[in-house]
Amino acid sequence: MIAASVLRRLWLRPPPDDHPFRLLADEAERWTTQLRSDWEALGRPFEQRLVDAAGATARELAGSQAKLAVCHQDLQGSNVLKAQREPWLAIDPKPIVAEPAFDVASLLRDRRWSIDRAITQRRLDLLAAELDLDRDRMQGWGLVHALHWGVGPDKIEPDLVECARLLAA
Repeated sequence: MIAASVLRRLWLRPPPDDHPFRLLADEAERWTTQLRSDWEALGRPFEQRLVDAAGATARELAGSQAKLAVCHQDLQGSNVLKAQREPWLAIDPKPIVAEPAFDVASLLRDRRWSIDRAITQRRLDLLAAELDLDRDRMQGWGLVHALHWGVGPDKIEPDLVECARLLAA
């Protein structure tokens, strides 16, 4: 799997002590607070159980990250390009220091308009095996990330909310 090989290369070195990047542990708390606020302001446009699940999952996972890496945060099909200096390169990163299980969130929902539960489960299985990551942690971060990217002060992206539903099931 091409995307998995790109992610493995990105995670090779731990972040330097003086890195300038945001920490997922800090961001996750902010995201869940903002999600609840935006969800309320938008008139509670989807079930509260998703908001609750994202908050509980973010708190649980953020506090128990083991190995940290500089993660891409938006690695999906259109951000992997064939190149000359390496076979494949990642573009358009949104760098964050996080556990690698977080970094597969965008791949789990790639081409989100055409995925269903079976596709989501297959992706979790493939990525867990290919990257030797904890499937439950990937699934949890996928839920949190889908709602963070899909709900904002003046937006709701139904495809991302549906991805969150699939990942919460």
